[in-house]
Amino acid sequence: MLRNPVLPGFNPDPSFCRKGEDYYLATSTFEWYPGVQIFHSRDLANWTLVARPLNRAALLDMRGNPDSCGIWAPCLSYADGRFWLVYTDVKRYDGNFKDAHNYITTCDTVEGAWSDPWYVNSSGFDPSLFHDDGRKWFVNMRWNHRSPGTGGNPAHDSFDGILLQEWSPEKGLTGPVTNIYAGTTLGLTEAPHLFKRNGWYYLTTAEGGTGFDHAVTYARSRELHGPFETHPQNYLMTAKDDPEAPIQRTGHGQYLETHWGAQYHSFLMGRPIPGPDGKGRFCPLGRETGLERIVWRDDWPWLEAGGLRVRSEVPTPGAVRRAPRREVTYDFAGPDLPLDFQWLRTPHPERIFRVSKGLTLIGREGIGSWFEQSLVARRQEDFAYEAEARLDHFDPVSYQQNAGLTTYYNRFKHHALMVSHEPGIGRALVLMSCAGDFPDARVSFPLPEPVPVAPGPVELRVRVDHAEQRFSWRQDGPWQPIGPVLDASVISDEGGRGAHGSFTGAFVGMAAFDTSGEAAEAHFGRFTYRPLAAERRQR
Repeated sequence: MLRNPVLPGFNPDPSFCRKGEDYYLATSTFEWYPGVQIFHSRDLANWTLVARPLNRAALLDMRGNPDSCGIWAPCLSYADGRFWLVYTDVKRYDGNFKDAHNYITTCDTVEGAWSDPWYVNSSGFDPSLFHDDGRKWFVNMRWNHRSPGTGGNPAHDSFDGILLQEWSPEKGLTGPVTNIYAGTTLGLTEAPHLFKRNGWYYLTTAEGGTGFDHAVTYARSRELHGPFETHPQNYLMTAKDDPEAPIQRTGHGQYLETHWGAQYHSFLMGRPIPGPDGKGRFCPLGRETGLERIVWRDDWPWLEAGGLRVRSEVPTPGAVRRAPRREVTYDFAGPDLPLDFQWLRTPHPERIFRVSKGLTLIGREGIGSWFEQSLVARRQEDFAYEAEARLDHFDPVSYQQNAGLTTYYNRFKHHALMVSHEPGIGRALVLMSCAGDFPDARVSFPLPEPVPVAPGPVELRVRVDHAEQRFSWRQDGPWQPIGPVLDASVISDEGGRGAHGSFTGAFVGMAAFDTSGEAAEAHFGRFTYRPLAAERRQR
């Protein structure tokens, strides 16, 4: 059986394609650098991260991009003996405008050096490329900044239909622009993908926003330019009216036929758990990627099991064994950063870190900066886990210099245990917490007083258990808890402004800043991520 999610943790908007017997999923990365994650599989159950193609300034520079902007919904396809990647760099979130710039890049192999991009347009986000009988078509939603719904949460009326126009590498966009689909009454029609089967053109879209009302909507037409008729039940899959379903937020995916003749559909998903004190629900692992089996009746796709609910376990051919999740320790031996880790926004990582016999962070702007922040982190992939960082060398001389361990969502939502320098104390531990988007992203300091730290290495640890988290530390002795139990539900889509105000994912990692401008350096010798599946609470 294939077990959902196939990509746990922050891996939304899965674009699904194959080359022969090799399968690829591309997912959104938003403000995290390098841009776009591409995974490879041969059995659909076990996936390996093989590339992040947007890895240089010519392809992507997100300095100054607000939280939850950057790379939205890539489209990965294979045609003409090459891979094609369509991506959007969103430069603005709040207000009437999105400023969403769309590009195309190509490469012979997903692991290779991708071409400098073709700029396509900026009419909207979530574009895709449809290859049809030697021609290529650019499919995109249009954003209407004049709509009375603009600036709402979500802004239904700003989603102004799905546009189609021919594109080629030589000429760019050519010919007429056709609005081929307005969507259903659910609204927020986005993420279009086209494919052709048995003389029909099929249009996949995502609707309902990326929260708990999300859905995959289908439409078809005999002609490429429409008119498109909507699926008899509107949606292929959704959990919007099914609050008891274990998989929620189902939407935004792509259809694929396997080399053995079965049909599958990718989708993003969330696994909600109770919030603090059992109240509300939140998805600490963000929007993950799942797969479901599809069958065809009357030239319409349907879920194999019927209805609209996707399954946690899905049949696959043969005996498929999924590798168990295990503890992993990183020593940063170099020369490259381990593939599990990313940083934020900048195409110039040499300014914020280097990897050689450990990880050295170069203190730059404050934690939460949209420009140059020294933060290297990996995804949270478990409801309960521990993460440990060994800070081997850091000698701050001012309270403006800090380095340590952080659970991080964005500039408004993070907790951090930092080594700093406090007047009258010297080297000391401080705890910083920013617990939501409102009113002004101010940081609180939950410790009554900074805790003195002797010279030399110090180990920092955070234990996250569902909606709770707590830091601890040690130097040549047992672990000592520090500070209160903190609200881990803050580090999620639903924290602060909620799932339509922030929709990236939870990370844990190492951070440093030096607001004095002296670029103080912090050297980390080891980082460990440890799933705690056996200790998960029964709720």
